[in-house]
Amino acid sequence: MTVRRESWHCILIFYTHHLTATGHIIMKSLIFLLPATTLAALTSITQNDVTSGTGCKAMTILFARGTTELGNMGSVAGPPFVSAVGAMMGAGNVAVQGIAYPADVPGFLAGGDAGGSKLMAQMVGQVKAKCPDTALVMAGYSQGGQLVHNAAAMLSAADSSFVSSAVIFGDPDNGQAVGKVAAANTKVICAPGDLICAGQAVILPPHLSYGANAGQAAKFVVGKMAAAKAKRELDLPGLAPARATKAKFFVS
Repeated sequence: MTVRRESWHCILIFYTHHLTATGHIIMKSLIFLLPATTLAALTSITQNDVTSGTGCKAMTILFARGTTELGNMGSVAGPPFVSAVGAMMGAGNVAVQGIAYPADVPGFLAGGDAGGSKLMAQMVGQVKAKCPDTALVMAGYSQGGQLVHNAAAMLSAADSSFVSSAVIFGDPDNGQAVGKVAAANTKVICAPGDLICAGQAVILPPHLSYGANAGQAAKFVVGKMAAAKAKRELDLPGLAPARATKAKFFVS
């Protein structure tokens, strides 16, 4: 008899305590527990969960790769970032879509490919219409960061508020707002010595180091998702202001 053993990778739990008008406390929790083997899919340089019609997930990540990178995710920042998110909340709870655009040098010099920027903005609306309860993340690396800025600037106020968080690695537009997405929900990661972040078209080793920041970025977007969930539950009818709100992450 063959015994199959699954390696269960991680658990994410977040919960909120609500105090009702009658003095009772309601606890709500969400637990993710998936086999570690499912994380392998997130390392691919091509991800098409949105365009392939994958069902709605707890989180949806739209990612734009950097100039000359392969696939639609690249390799420097995209796969490490989404893999780190999957390690925190279970790969089966994350939908990932790479933005299909040329990612060429002329696009970078123009401030970000126009077609790719428009496509990313359109995908925000598509995800909102199909999966209104997902936590949407806009993310990009290098020229992909330009696309995040450009796409966010095209969004309506309603679509902007639908964006749970935005993350940019090696941002050529460092210091500029990400459209109407709340500043508190945006994170720009620039390595010391990365001249792209200083507005110079010079690639040095620090610009290729962002895989090391994958965990930092993942904690940010998962934390924003948990905070948004807690806020939505606070707004439910019949619930008084929360006595306590906590978010706990357990990774094995």
